[in-house]
Amino acid sequence: LVFLSLDLKLGKKVNEGKTKEVYELPDIPGCVLMQSKDQITAGNAARKDRMEGKAAISNTTTSCVFQLLQEAGIKTAFVRKQSDTAFIATHCEMIPIEWVCRRIATGSFLKRNPGVKEGYKFYPPKIEMFYKDDANNDPQWSEEQLIEAKFCFAGLSIGRTEVDIMARSTQAVFEILEKSWQPQNCTLVDLKIEFGVNILTKEIVLADVIDNDSWRLWPSGDRSQQKDKQSYRDLKEVTPEALQMVKRNFEWVAERVELLLKTKSQGRVVVLMGSPSDLSHCEKIKKACATFGIPCELRVTSAHKGPDETLRIKAEYEGDGIPTVFVAVAGRSNGLGPVMSGNTAYPVVNCPPLSADWGTQDVWSSLRLPSGLGCPTTLSPEGAAQFAAQIFGLNNHLVWAKLRSNILNTWISLKQADKKLRECTL
Repeated sequence: LVFLSLDLKLGKKVNEGKTKEVYELPDIPGCVLMQSKDQITAGNAARKDRMEGKAAISNTTTSCVFQLLQEAGIKTAFVRKQSDTAFIATHCEMIPIEWVCRRIATGSFLKRNPGVKEGYKFYPPKIEMFYKDDANNDPQWSEEQLIEAKFCFAGLSIGRTEVDIMARSTQAVFEILEKSWQPQNCTLVDLKIEFGVNILTKEIVLADVIDNDSWRLWPSGDRSQQKDKQSYRDLKEVTPEALQMVKRNFEWVAERVELLLKTKSQGRVVVLMGSPSDLSHCEKIKKACATFGIPCELRVTSAHKGPDETLRIKAEYEGDGIPTVFVAVAGRSNGLGPVMSGNTAYPVVNCPPLSADWGTQDVWSSLRLPSGLGCPTTLSPEGAAQFAAQIFGLNNHLVWAKLRSNILNTWISLKQADKKLRECTL
């Protein structure tokens, strides 16, 4: 096996599925090796074929997808790609539910919901769950069934809070991947994922794999161009030629999935401060921009004392073609933001550093602007960075993914705080 050459000692086999094997790693406590197989299956392995090279294709796809999600801030079991056909993950006890998120009605949904035409779009995307039970063909379950099953994995009881977290996370993961495929003119139609409970941290994380078996992907939104496993399911008979066609589709996806980690869209924030005494306030903006992966430059200029220099600096950033959001940091009488806003077509946001003595009076110079100016004001340095990120996120899926992940993680932390409080009260 390929990974044995990489000085990784394998422990016992923990699990074996249709397309992968899971091994303990004695030298890395709390971690396992996920080894893919050159196997493709459909209909709960009613159809099963060996597809040379599939393990490497699947491993590339999963590794890129999990890296994208992890960098965005989604909690996953993925640790790192170990070899062409294997990756290291945190050891989880798997929750035996397949979560499915659909944007477009197709496949089994149409069979279960006669009268709905293929192509019907769900807003928000539709969440379904299926209990993993090959003997009964993975029956669809409701949230109530999952709660009433009273599952417990790695010491975590699966109740209403955990079910809600998985449902919310499923939607967020789908939306991040949907947005990430859009720059390549690919429609993510639906997605199947699984969660596990990390045996060390006892938290729910996205686990298992996300590869070309996990979704439907239609270039240009055209089903006839499908590049996912459906092209294998649809085969009337499996010939060597047909299998080659399926493999080409899988390779097409594995090549393009690496582009999900990149973006052509550039952007930067330029913070203009009226005085170097505002530096600590501006440093907070720069630090918050870094969490979104947005470059940030700090400059000192006063629109009152050197308007010609302020406009020269503005022209410097307008002239190189990089999309820019200006943040004006000026206390007392804020002329900086309004002067910038009146002289550039780029977005400008005021973020005045308020002093305890005059702050409430000073803020009016940022809020009451002459007519014809569009220059919003936020008092929080982190809020100014987030405003810029939301602008860049319109054309940059990596920034958008971080914003979407933040929304999810804030919601999860509130949900968990509520659960903890109720447990203490009870």
